[in-house]
Amino acid sequence: MSGRTAPTILAAHSGAGLYAADRMFLESVLGLQEAGRRVVVVLPSRGPLVAELERSGAEVEVFEMLVLGGGLLHPRGWPSAARRSLLGLLRGWRLIGRVRPDATYVSTAAIPQWPLLARARGIRSISHIHEVSRSGSNWLDRLLYLPHLASRRTLVGSRFSLESMRRVLPSLARRADIVHNGIVSPRHPTPPREPLEPPLRVLYIGRLAPHKGPDLGLEAATLLQREGRQVELTVLGTADTADDGFAQQLRSQAAASGVGVEFAGFHRDIWPYLAGADILVAPSRNEEPFGNAAVEAVLALRPVVTTDPRGQQEVVGGYRTTRLVPPGDARAIADALEDITASWSGVVRSLRASREEALRRHDPASYRATIVRACGA
Repeated sequence: MSGRTAPTILAAHSGAGLYAADRMFLESVLGLQEAGRRVVVVLPSRGPLVAELERSGAEVEVFEMLVLGGGLLHPRGWPSAARRSLLGLLRGWRLIGRVRPDATYVSTAAIPQWPLLARARGIRSISHIHEVSRSGSNWLDRLLYLPHLASRRTLVGSRFSLESMRRVLPSLARRADIVHNGIVSPRHPTPPREPLEPPLRVLYIGRLAPHKGPDLGLEAATLLQREGRQVELTVLGTADTADDGFAQQLRSQAAASGVGVEFAGFHRDIWPYLAGADILVAPSRNEEPFGNAAVEAVLALRPVVTTDPRGQQEVVGGYRTTRLVPPGDARAIADALEDITASWSGVVRSLRASREEALRRHDPASYRATIVRACGA
């Protein structure tokens, strides 16, 4: 870049955690920086993502903005949303004028003001809608995705998400390209235990929320325990404020289960927990557009039991070391855990091939390069 000013990318994201979409946003920023771009990040709140971004050298701005979510379905949340929307538009307009970006990278569909601001300022915008979810209301879904028609290009995280978008807003889907998540993993993951001696170590990674189904994983472990198999369950994740009641119910369920349950909270580095586990459970009740945890388990040389909506079929389908079960069925999860343990030696022999396939599908370098090309600055 000698003799030239580095192109500037304004990158906006809807949260500041370190869950799946947050980590992919961080990967996008890292890729842009590796390519010599100056990256200015804007977030609606502070959280663990901020420290990671600042450590990478990104410039981080934090201010209130509209972030679409379930709270907007209740009229009592509308005045607050209107205030955040107005503040976000004003601050965003000023930020664009000060930074003068060459392009705007908008991560997730939940921050609709950014494609509109970029279009109004004559700046190229790219919308990266990692996961396309359905609310059950077609008109609400259209309102969610309609602002992203202002972007020059749209990226989605999976074929499932693209199909969901096509049902909601076909004109946006026609302009969208699939970019599979790039997932960084250890070069030499810890091999699985062999022989598999009691207790069976089961791991859940994700938010403590009803739709994610950690209670189903616990119920499955309880069934196995009652049938004579020793089981330990580690729950890695925390609840959003709205799900605090569910998290308390989950702890009560654990106390009554007879299973050794560790609530380990949130950890940025999940790999030691995968190294200490035998099997990962991903028991979501709903269709999941992309399940990072399931892929991370495959990369860590661990078998996976997950539900079989089409989104998860796309993510972990084709691996001999995964078992797909009907959503909402703890008995089926328990049976799949039992099946894996009964055929442990054969499963272990297949884990390396599954990892190699996951490395090919989710190569971080390819993901970063695709984001750089999409931003085009």
